Amino acid sequence: MTPVKLGAVPKHERRHLLALSWGHALEWFDWAMFGLLSVYIGAAFFPADSVLASTLNALAVFAVGFIARPIGGVVFGFMADRIGRKRIMIGAIAAVAGASLVIGVLPDFETIGYLAPITVVVMRLLQGLSAGIEAPLGTAYALELVRERPGYVAGYFAFFNNFGNLLAPLSAFFITLALGPELMGEWGWRVPFIIGGLLGLVVLYLRRTLPETLHTTAIKAGEAADPIEQANPAVWSTVRKHWLSVVAIVFIVGAMQSFMYAFLSGLPNLANGAFEEDPTGVFAVTTGLGIFLTLGALVLAKTLDKIKLSRWFIGARLLTIPAIFLILLYSGPGLGTFGLVMAVGGVLILLNGTVFVVVANSMLPQHVRGTGVGLGYGIGVALFGGTASYILVWLQSQGAYWLFPTYVALLCALSVVFYILAKRKHGVYVGR
Repeated sequence: MTPVKLGAVPKHERRHLLALSWGHALEWFDWAMFGLLSVYIGAAFFPADSVLASTLNALAVFAVGFIARPIGGVVFGFMADRIGRKRIMIGAIAAVAGASLVIGVLPDFETIGYLAPITVVVMRLLQGLSAGIEAPLGTAYALELVRERPGYVAGYFAFFNNFGNLLAPLSAFFITLALGPELMGEWGWRVPFIIGGLLGLVVLYLRRTLPETLHTTAIKAGEAADPIEQANPAVWSTVRKHWLSVVAIVFIVGAMQSFMYAFLSGLPNLANGAFEEDPTGVFAVTTGLGIFLTLGALVLAKTLDKIKLSRWFIGARLLTIPAIFLILLYSGPGLGTFGLVMAVGGVLILLNGTVFVVVANSMLPQHVRGTGVGLGYGIGVALFGGTASYILVWLQSQGAYWLFPTYVALLCALSVVFYILAKRKHGVYVGR
């Protein structure tokens, strides 16, 4: 691919990307915040005999939200492939933000009893249904708006994804610093969720002017040669034809999600819960990681189009296999070791996390991306991403901590294998 200068992206297209990517930022903020503050959420809504038990209960609800994602991906993805992208993207961000606001103001277990945990579970399911389409369809939408710059789209979206992740620990850090651990546990943890709900109104305002791209973009670019598919896209038959690509998407997404959530929520909860580290120090480390990922994505946005997307993906993904075993260094209390492991993990999250959603979208033609990518993305997140934090903390509590990196390394290897097989069979539709 011939490199394209950053200025080649017109201003109006960057404005559309901004409307889409801010929704990504809000989604990641909400999801990272729930995982990061699981210790406090567990104490408020899922009381148990120990801090570890209540944290595991909250992480289980964290996983429940992921279980709903494939359903949302399939249902709303299919709707997006039939009625268009814009309305689905507006509805998705409204649901994610609304659920966040409800969690932020919901009375605790002592006040309303079992209605509290039930409501949290329902809100997580609602967020899961909506988030199941927000990331895959938002990226597909962006690739349809800026077709010649998949690397730029990847870096741009990764910047906002990482910015959302950065806002989560940054908010937790400053709130904990200002209020102290006691008030943070009582009510301070609610503030970021309320902020997330209010930010949703801003995103809704930005998305009101998005153009519709379904079919028209593909027709102009000549992506699909069959005019019958253009006029009446046979969504499910095409998805079935590309079944190997959907399987590849499951592992492309699932392996990255399991690796990423191990560092973004699993290790921080291990530090705060089982190892009882100073929470201010833990949030400081995670905030530093967020800054690195955010700024690093901006750098990659300017360089990714100079490298074949497939080469970047395979090389970065293979590096995660040995790197994940470094988490075994953090097997007991020690904030310095925690910071070192998080720093190494951050480099690999940057190299992989920047491109994996664009790579997933590259596996399918435009008129079925909402359905196919939504299905594969949702299954990958539900099976592997949503359970990663729980598995990590639980295995450590059972004395089998070493099993977690082995599990993630296997997922990463399988993602490369299935990607190569699907690419050879069906080719790719974005980048090369």
